[in-house]
Amino acid sequence: MTLLLVAIGAAVGAPLRYLTDRAVQSKHDSAFPWGTLTVNVAGSFLLGLLTALPADPGSRALLGTGFCGALTTYSTFSYETLKLVQHGNRRTALANVAGSVLAGLGAAALGIVLGQAVA
Repeated sequence: MTLLLVAIGAAVGAPLRYLTDRAVQSKHDSAFPWGTLTVNVAGSFLLGLLTALPADPGSRALLGTGFCGALTTYSTFSYETLKLVQHGNRRTALANVAGSVLAGLGAAALGIVLGQAVA
């Protein structure tokens, strides 16, 4: 049953990631991967929030592992960062790494704080 819940969450999170990434990136005329940054920060916030709220294991599998796992994307972040380096955009690549890590951690921490305040 847990596997099914993870799959259902992922079936919603993955298309949402793709659509959000494309929508955000289409608004920017730069090499910086704004779409990937957006989904990763949003997913980090949501996962932080979810972990701070009381929930049963099924809900955590559906929303945390399935939805947030498919919404966020470390592989795309890594690939886009390497492509930036390969195309000579080293400063942009460094900004992507630093910004993604700091914004993701900050978003997760904010989610936890807000979740604890609600719970």
